[in-house]
Amino acid sequence: MSPDEFRKRTKDIALRIIRLVGQLPKTTAAQVMGRQLMRCGTSVGANYRAACRARSHVDFIAKMGIVEEECDESIYWMELLIESGAVTPKRCPYW
Repeated sequence: MSPDEFRKRTKDIALRIIRLVGQLPKTTAAQVMGRQLMRCGTSVGANYRAACRARSHVDFIAKMGIVEEECDESIYWMELLIESGAVTPKRCPYW
């Protein structure tokens, strides 16, 4: 996958997360999980773009580590939203 394709995919996922969070139930738990998902899910693309501007290969690898961490955290919050019954797996971008 090219850097441009990856940039587009990470942006598309961020947009899907934004729409998902906007449709969550208005319960305190769902809203808290939604805010967490919004932060990490939208930062994946932003951090990838930063990695593309890395000053060296070592800098790129370090920044991609942050991308990986944010992806993993996003998956965690989506799992919690699903397992708590706030959303169905079909509505989450990851599934």
